[in-house]
Amino acid sequence: MPLGFIALLLACQLAGEFVTRLLNLPLPGPVIGMLILFAGLLVYGRVPDGLARVTNELLGHLSLLFVPAGVGVVTHVGLLTQQWATLATALVVSVVVTIAVTALVFAKLCERLGMPPEGTARKRDHRG
Repeated sequence: MPLGFIALLLACQLAGEFVTRLLNLPLPGPVIGMLILFAGLLVYGRVPDGLARVTNELLGHLSLLFVPAGVGVVTHVGLLTQQWATLATALVVSVVVTIAVTALVFAKLCERLGMPPEGTARKRDHRG
């Protein structure tokens, strides 16, 4: 993996942490860092091949990033059993809201592009 592109990813994350703490934003630093990287890629006009290779390699090992979350669940299993109803409600509500917002954005985008969403297209008369 090209070390320069790994450094770029880490620099964007560090910049995101810096911006988050400087401006006291309620967003995680890596999210701001991702937006910084996205803006840079928009300005550059494309994703460099080396960056694409590095990110594909990282995505190949994505499952390793779930290990700390799993350890956290096991460590705090007592707290999770006490708050299971609150957590379940939060999960269900967030899933429903995410699906609803995605559907609305999809419908608006289809409308803007002049394409009817799948399933809402007018039925054609197939007379021979």
